[in-house]
Amino acid sequence: MKRLATVALTALAPISWGSTYAVASELLPPDRPLFTGVMRALPAGLLLTALARTLPKGEWWWKSAALGTLNIGAFFPLLFLSAYRLPGGVAAVLGSAGPLFVVGLAALVLGERASLRTVLAAVVGAFGVSMVVLQAEAALDLVGIVAGVVSSASMAAGTVMTKRWGRPEGVGPLAMTGWQLTAGGLVIIPVAALVEGAPPALDGKALLGYGYMMLVNTGIAYWLWFRGIGQLSATSVTLLGPLSPLTAAVIGWAALGQALTSVQLVGMAIAFGATVAGQLAAARTPKPFSSAEKNDRNISMDLTDGRVRR
Repeated sequence: MKRLATVALTALAPISWGSTYAVASELLPPDRPLFTGVMRALPAGLLLTALARTLPKGEWWWKSAALGTLNIGAFFPLLFLSAYRLPGGVAAVLGSAGPLFVVGLAALVLGERASLRTVLAAVVGAFGVSMVVLQAEAALDLVGIVAGVVSSASMAAGTVMTKRWGRPEGVGPLAMTGWQLTAGGLVIIPVAALVEGAPPALDGKALLGYGYMMLVNTGIAYWLWFRGIGQLSATSVTLLGPLSPLTAAVIGWAALGQALTSVQLVGMAIAFGATVAGQLAAARTPKPFSSAEKNDRNISMDLTDGRVRR
């Protein structure tokens, strides 16, 4: 039951990320994705760091910067570049390949054995997502495809290295999330200034949208995500990823009046079924190889008590 509760809480992160498109399209200034990335990450990171009242020490300055760059600073701009250069469906399909990157990296870096069921769940989940979001007239763009693949690889590497390094002794997930979001937001600032120029004027609607993005869509969501990485296997966490495009499709239908075809409904059922099957497979996955066993056990222990050995 404890693992089920952890999975359910972690799943709230990709579910929240599924609302990004609707909020951005309805409330935020158009054509400012990098500024939006900064507004999502930096204020949330500073707020969480202030609440945690803990700053990195020693090697955790560069580790936090590296994780923040992989999970936020590089991921956001590459994701937005992919979204601009490709139809949304193609970009979403490339993003849904992230679990496959994590499966491979987790085996190499963490020693997490990937069962055939886990790999199949990742593949079937990506296929289900493609049925939901991919359109027949979708055009392909090499730069967009490369950006989409690299963004997925960046987030996958960040997920695996977050698991690998764990947290310093006495530091909880709130502080770790704050450090990464702050570092990632700082990385995006010069890119946003170079590409988009000065920040846009913000009205009340935009402030409401950015407030939601900062607090719920980023601050709380990433805290739940990184908390889940600490308590579950990296593979188990990443297999929750398809919930994001599925949520986006449901919100589009319920709130934006977008129609859902029978093919999309079947794809949603397939992707959701693969997500559930992936969690069941991950729960039965054998323990890591002996070379990484002790490190991973320390990292994946219950982090709610606030202290973890390195």
